[in-house]
Amino acid sequence: MLTRRLIVCLDVKGGRVVKGVRFEGLRDVGDPVELALRYEREGADEVTFLDISASNEERQTLWDLVQRTAERLFIPLTVGGGVRTVADVGRALRSGADKVSINSAAVARPELLTECAERFGAQCVVASIDARRDGERWRVHTHGGRKATDLDAVAWARECVTRGAGEVLLTSIDQDGARTGYDLALTRAVVDAVDVPVIASGGAGSAEHVRDGLTRGGADAALVAGILHDGLTTVGSIKSLLLASGLPIRSTT
Repeated sequence: MLTRRLIVCLDVKGGRVVKGVRFEGLRDVGDPVELALRYEREGADEVTFLDISASNEERQTLWDLVQRTAERLFIPLTVGGGVRTVADVGRALRSGADKVSINSAAVARPELLTECAERFGAQCVVASIDARRDGERWRVHTHGGRKATDLDAVAWARECVTRGAGEVLLTSIDQDGARTGYDLALTRAVVDAVDVPVIASGGAGSAEHVRDGLTRGGADAALVAGILHDGLTTVGSIKSLLLASGLPIRSTT
């Protein structure tokens, strides 16, 4: 059985980490470099930086953040937000990122996933999917959740993997920041549809929610943010519960 991963997400805007609910009502929670290092010390398996503003100026700031963080961070770092071209992916990797998350640009031009996978390897390419429930299915949204598409999230995840994505970062917009648990039905549907690791994101309010995302949802990794930023729990506490539940994880010690 593959080792499950606990990933800390840092949403970055204007050089600061922010957090909101359902992608709205953002508030400042700290310095991204210091938070990344803190969560590494606490035992996080990976860190993800997402530039949620995605403007040229903000992305310029992010490259500097990536470089400053990567110079001191020893766990894998994923970068996303505003990545539109193969050159953007190359710049992120040269700045020190291990993986690059692609969302809106892949929807606009799916061939980008293939081009990046062929040039840098599928292990570097993460298909980021933001989905909201629409009746009996989940509809893909882009541009930080603001623009709805006609794409079905499960079918789109399958296409992303076919085109070269080595991992899927799956965020439920409905659950994001609500702290009522991941969308387990969405997570399980995508896990069953693809043969690459799926990261559950959006909704973790407790260590039990993380466990459920990995067991009932079937995810290979779980993304957490707000509950750590606000001190409601710790990386160590989450991992202790996962170990007690019999899940294969990396120890925090």
